Order: sequence, then structure tokens, then C-alpha cells
Amino acid sequence: MQNTENWSPGKYVTRNGRLRATRDSSQLKTASRLVTDLVAARYDQAIRSYAKGDLIDLGCGNVPLYPAYKDRVSSITCVDWPATKHKLDHLDHEVDLTQRLPFLDNSFDTIILSDVLEHIPKPGQLWSEMYRILAPGGVAIINTPFLYWVHEVPHDYYRYTEYALERFAEEANFSVISLEPIGGLPEVLADFIAKKPRVIPIIGHLFRKPTTILIQKMTWVFVHSLGKSMSRKTSKKFPLGYFMVVEKQ
Repeated sequence: MQNTENWSPGKYVTRNGRLRATRDSSQLKTASRLVTDLVAARYDQAIRSYAKGDLIDLGCGNVPLYPAYKDRVSSITCVDWPATKHKLDHLDHEVDLTQRLPFLDNSFDTIILSDVLEHIPKPGQLWSEMYRILAPGGVAIINTPFLYWVHEVPHDYYRYTEYALERFAEEANFSVISLEPIGGLPEVLADFIAKKPRVIPIIGHLFRKPTTILIQKMTWVFVHSLGKSMSRKTSKKFPLGYFMVVEKQ
């Protein structure tokens, strides 16, 4: 990773030793706080459990997960597209992720693929390449959206069900350690209201920034208390996204 001394937080920050979404609206839109908090909690746990050795962050952007894995691995390689919209201050390699990756077989122990898979027009190729460059016993930690708005246009190609993700992993010879939905119906509704409130008839104009922040906070409290069962029961058919960890045996 280049210029580590100049790294600054992006959409994730560390608070009380845990990863969470930043509250800096210049780094993350207010409307995306809830989903980012949900994803951050998964990465915090998964990185603590699985990150090790030589790590490669594919589609790294401004390396927002750096504070979560920097003290848990021995080396960090940052990779992103040549034409990415993100900053390239910390990039080690400009790589077309749809092509063969310029790394030797069995080179890495950990792969991070965060919010990238939906932007890959030929996902099977990338799955095979991830398997090739991982060392035996290495893991890939991945998240991707499902019921989520179109973003980074025009390079937003797919939404995957858990069955598609499992099939891609198995076809590439990975063993699936975990595959879980992120959020359920309450989180999906809160995310929709936060992002497109003005399409709601009659009352849409009432949902200004303070209101959407309040709704997201209330949803977070709800799904971690009285609404926990509702979120879990509806997550099978109404997930915001998926989080998975796979292993090269």
C-alpha cells in the first residue's frame, strides 16, 4: 500500500475499537449510513476472525477498510481500475479486474472484495482468478448489494441472490465458510425512505436530512431490539445485500 502516512478515513471509521460508517457527509452520503453501518459490522467481525498474512484489496478505492485490517496482516496490496472514480493515492497496481490478474499463483492469504462484484461484467473470470492467487487456506471476504439503488453508473451490472453467490464460489472450487443476508425488510424500507423520500405521495417532502437520520437511527435500534426477529425472518427474501467468506482449501 502506497503513502500509508497520508491515509485518511473514508466511508468507515473506528469508534470504541469497532468499525462503523462515518458521519462525515463529504465521505458518505447521509442516506447510506444505515447500510454502511450494517456492512461495517460484518467486516469488523470477519476481519478479526479471518484476515491474515499477505492481503490484497481488490477494487480498493481510497482503502476505507484499512484501519480494520492494517494491524492483522503482514502486507497490503491495493488494486483498482485504471479509470476508477476513486482516489488513487494508495494504489499499488492499476488492474482491469475482468482480465487475468498480474499476480503469481498462491500469492495472497486474504482477499478483500468490498462493493465490487456487482461492477464486474464477467464475474466467473474474477472468481477463478481469486482462487488462483489465493494460497491454500486463504480466504476471500466479500460483500455485494441486492435490494439497493443503481450506483457508479454505467458500471453497475448485477444483483446476486445467495444461490448465485454460492454457485460462483463452488464453481471456482471455493469452500463457503459463511454466506448471510445483510438486513431485512425494515432495513430495506428505511434505506429506500432515506434515498428516495420525495417519491412517497403527499408526505415525501417532509423527509429532509434530519428526519432521514432519525429514521435510520430508529431502525438501527429497532432491528437490534424488538424488531430483531422481524429483520431476521424477512432477510431471506428482502435482503439489502449479502456478506460472505470463502476459503481455498
